[in-house]
Amino acid sequence: MDIETLKSQEETLVWPQFTASDALDLGQTLLVMARKDALPVVINIRTPTQTLFHVALPGATPLNDLWARRKSATVLTYHLSSLHVGERMRASGRTLADDGLDPAHHADHGGSFPIRLQNGLVVAAVTVSGLPQRDDHALVVKALAWRLTDAATI
Repeated sequence: MDIETLKSQEETLVWPQFTASDALDLGQTLLVMARKDALPVVINIRTPTQTLFHVALPGATPLNDLWARRKSATVLTYHLSSLHVGERMRASGRTLADDGLDPAHHADHGGSFPIRLQNGLVVAAVTVSGLPQRDDHALVVKALAWRLTDAATI
């Protein structure tokens, strides 16, 4: 996926507000989508200081929890999707370590997306881990688009 598409997703998928109730609704949307296809994923929604939603579906492993934590830390640091950060890093030949970040705590692989308010503030990260990184990212984007438009069916 190219950087312009990722940038467009981040500019489009914004919230007027984001509450703990919104996190629960988004998490449940992801849960329904993942269960529908029996996906072995971890779903996590967190702010910089609090976990708002977390579930590990059958087939997910503790390693998926670690990946979710690392990907969401990247989102909360850069205020970009983890796939966007990774694509930028690869395009520039840089790594997270070049920015002083420990790869034990951050990951630039797809699957985590910023919860950005209309005023530009990033308040949380929504993350899926357990699939190939582009599939993790696509699932999150699909759920965000559905929650923000209420127009699609799961």
